[in-house]
Amino acid sequence: MAEGDSTKRSRLDAENVTNILREQGAANLLAEPEIELVLDGMELRRPGAHEQEYLMSVKALDGSLVNGYRSFNVLGMGQEARGLLYHKLISSNTPDFSSENVEIKAAINQTERALVSYQGPKTWALDMGFDNDDVWWEIWQHPNSHMVNRVYHMERIVEWQTASGKWEERYLDATLQNMKHLATIETELEIRLRGQKYAKRQKVTVELSAVPIRVYHPLDKGQTKAVWFVRAKVLDAACKPWYLLTDWLVANATDIVRIFRYYRRRWAVEDTFKFIKTSFGIEEVQMLSFEAVRRLVAYGWVAAGFLFHLGLTLEQPEVRLLAVLGGWEERKNRPPGKQVITRGLRRLIDQAASEAILLKHAEEHGDLPPFVKRLLAAYGYELKKR
Repeated sequence: MAEGDSTKRSRLDAENVTNILREQGAANLLAEPEIELVLDGMELRRPGAHEQEYLMSVKALDGSLVNGYRSFNVLGMGQEARGLLYHKLISSNTPDFSSENVEIKAAINQTERALVSYQGPKTWALDMGFDNDDVWWEIWQHPNSHMVNRVYHMERIVEWQTASGKWEERYLDATLQNMKHLATIETELEIRLRGQKYAKRQKVTVELSAVPIRVYHPLDKGQTKAVWFVRAKVLDAACKPWYLLTDWLVANATDIVRIFRYYRRRWAVEDTFKFIKTSFGIEEVQMLSFEAVRRLVAYGWVAAGFLFHLGLTLEQPEVRLLAVLGGWEERKNRPPGKQVITRGLRRLIDQAASEAILLKHAEEHGDLPPFVKRLLAAYGYELKKR
């Protein structure tokens, strides 16, 4: 950044890029009759990295711990439109980190503020990593906001209504015996059935059951909330059923099928998250600066925002920059495709990674080799020390 611009954010700043994405994503969703909000926690694994700033421990695919970072992301989905409403790359080792719970609440509240003018119902779809009473009550404080959460903690204490109408305490898993079957549906899921070696997309039969319960406020046991405990059991599946909690009314077959579809639909955005991690090799980039990694991941979302129709168009200079870096020529009057945008992002990442390596060499050895300096100078490039 040039001298004198310290109070003015660069358009490449991670927070600025994320704000642009949030504004465009919210605008893209305002006309929708209802919105589903998918909160996702994503690991950015750096198993071979040891010198990068603020590395923390994250889970590898095999369950072991490796170096890396985490990010929280919120994607909004309507009947037609999508939009990225929140993104932040975090590390538990940065000076300003408090807790993941604080970061999750920040994701919820910033998303809700972005949608403050939206009047329709919003449903947060949460996986097992967000099975937390604090998270639910944070959502419920916002108007027209509901949740469907896949349950991990079956041992929590809840209230269940007896046949006489009295509410009694019991463990959540003990209420399974009181579930009422409400629907059986035929659908398609990517799942492994008994006798199959691998999961695949296939037609399955799903039995849907539910029981009404009440959950406690985490700080005030005198305050409860009526919710429904839902079981989605795939017949002949090799895995356990889905256990879901929701504050939406579940009184009949129509209600419970809608809840099942809310949670199943969150997997429709997995292609977007996968793109962020794999399409341009962000996990392989070697840079020492945490802010540099943040900027590149934010720019990954710019690419995804254009390619996956999250509200970004070629009118955004960030998108246009990636397109030009990827070899797109505006005079051809043809929009850039996935290959061009991905190539542009890859080139931006390579440029940032190269600069980090050159800076490190210059700091360790006092300067760059003469030939490298002449080569850079020939292209009008001057390496600026940090």
